[in-house]
Amino acid sequence: MDIERVWPLFGLSLRSPRLELRPVRDDDLPALVDAAVAGVHDPERSPFGVPWTDAPPAELAHSFAAYHWGLRAGSSPEKWALAFTILHNGEPVGVQQLDATEFARDRTVDSGSWLTRRMQGRGLGTEMRAAILLFAFDHLGARTARSSAMVWNTPSLAVSRRLGYVDDGLTRIEPRPGEPVDEQRLRLERDAFVRPEWTLDVRYPEGILRDLGAAPTTTDPA
Repeated sequence: MDIERVWPLFGLSLRSPRLELRPVRDDDLPALVDAAVAGVHDPERSPFGVPWTDAPPAELAHSFAAYHWGLRAGSSPEKWALAFTILHNGEPVGVQQLDATEFARDRTVDSGSWLTRRMQGRGLGTEMRAAILLFAFDHLGARTARSSAMVWNTPSLAVSRRLGYVDDGLTRIEPRPGEPVDEQRLRLERDAFVRPEWTLDVRYPEGILRDLGAAPTTTDPA
């Protein structure tokens, strides 16, 4: 029995013009840790609500693996989080996450991501977000997508607005002790999505839409 039979979500694959997105596998973890340790952001300011990149490399590696194992262990149709390895020319360069709670009822997804610093500034952040939005809206049947970014994080906010998100209020958070910051919430309705000109290649095995609390809205591409 192969791993896709054991854990069908491993059979999910999204391909955009320059990227492949697939659920994080154990074989991806070392390269993803290396990509994160190489640098994701200016060390002076963390763009994350939980500043996980502040940890020393050995601690980061341990917590990174435990986090992704925990996502799998906690997955159910009622609450799930899909973390996709971002592959550029076959190399893991970041993670794009898609989450939902009570998706069958609310048809709402949340997203977050990171990309190693040396790959930033090439439009890949927009491409990977567009990929998971196409999957969420066209294959899962989502109606609404949400995201957020620190108010100073201009590149992340630009990605959201380029794709059609609108502001949805502010939240005051304190990722690092003594450093409170406003986080901009964003919201995107399916009809407002600014779709890319390219087509997403989506492949998944039978049954995973049910596992995600979704009903198919297109012909199964598998």
